[in-house]
Amino acid sequence: MANYLRFRRNDGTCGAGLLEREQIAVIREPFWERTERTGETVARADVKLLPPCEPRSIVCVGLNYSSHLQGRPAPDPPTLFFKPLSAVAGTGDEIVLPAGAGRVDPEGEIVIVIGREVKGASREEALAAVFGYTCGNDVSAREWQRADGQWWRAKGSDTFGVFGPSIVTGLAHDAIELRTRVNGAEVQHGHSTELIRDIPEIVRLVSAVMTLVPGDIIYTGTPGEPQALRPGDEVEVEVTGAGVLRNRVR
Repeated sequence: MANYLRFRRNDGTCGAGLLEREQIAVIREPFWERTERTGETVARADVKLLPPCEPRSIVCVGLNYSSHLQGRPAPDPPTLFFKPLSAVAGTGDEIVLPAGAGRVDPEGEIVIVIGREVKGASREEALAAVFGYTCGNDVSAREWQRADGQWWRAKGSDTFGVFGPSIVTGLAHDAIELRTRVNGAEVQHGHSTELIRDIPEIVRLVSAVMTLVPGDIIYTGTPGEPQALRPGDEVEVEVTGAGVLRNRVR
């Protein structure tokens, strides 16, 4: 396994690196095809972690765990939607509750990171296009989600597309565990084997209609029924090997 991340130095310059304990070995970008070290190292504590890639597209799968369906039939075709790039936030950033949104929930998710251009893929080609995985929080305003014909504001508000802190590589797609905690208490637990449509199938379905490029990400769905967020809460999403995505709510 390797952990890829992006960061901002105190002087405002940004870079990418491999996390090695408490140090970051700086690498050249883009790192999708080759990992080339620059020789520089920085201390993890001395930089601000950014979202670990810069996607062109953010695709999300809704209603992809039986535990989240609460007895409803699985949607066919699957429920897919986009998040705008303006929604992106990383670990340590605040999740901002919009005025008038009502109930807002966290949705911890396994996030697929694409590492090569892919279109019209078979399952095998889809899996080969996966670079790695990271933690995601598909923050969702439930009242807007129910009221609107589209989920654009319910799931696309600023700071509602949280992911990071690192991209983990080398994991089997059916060996990934997910946990979400609010103020230290576990509120969600799931596993990639519980996905109604598994990871290669998700990539295959998306690539059937749109070209995916390196750095694109796909949120795979959330398990269970999360609780509402309140100002001051701390949300943590943990995915096997990718670290802990941690955010305060404002």
